[in-house]
This record gives sequence, C-alpha cells and structure tokens, in this order.
Amino acid sequence: MTLTIEARVGKKYAVYLPRAVVEALGLKEGERVLLRVSGNALVLETLQDPIQLAISGKKFASITPRQIEAISLEEQASHAKGSP
Repeated sequence: MTLTIEARVGKKYAVYLPRAVVEALGLKEGERVLLRVSGNALVLETLQDPIQLAISGKKFASITPRQIEAISLEEQASHAKGSP
C-alpha cells in the first residue's frame, strides 16, 4: 500500500500523524515507533511490543521447564563462584 499525505512541523518540532496514516499502520496511542533518516527522507516504522510478539509471534525455538531450571542452576553456580 502506498499513502502520501502532507503534514506540518509544529511547536517544538512535533509532527502529528494524520488519522489516515494512523489507521493504515494500525497504531494506537502509546505505541512505540522507530524513526530513521535516510538521505532527506524520514522513515517511520511500527515497533511491536516484545511481550505481545512473544505471545503471538512465530515461534522458532522451544525449551522445557526442566531445561530452564538446568540453565538457571548453571548460571547461579557460575555467579556464586565469582563472588567473595
């Protein structure tokens, strides 16, 4: 989808997103975005909430509770050896 809308830079350099842009990106108040300058263009990308991504995103690995406990014990042991 391509959407081009003119916006204005306001006080303190604030740029308010037009409703059409917000709706096209599915943004909600308080969500985070990534701003990137590329040449003389400003690119705005949506950032997914890490918790929501973990819950609903594509899974690429699996680990059992037993494996988590083993890793936790190994880490605790390595930190205990390094303390006085």
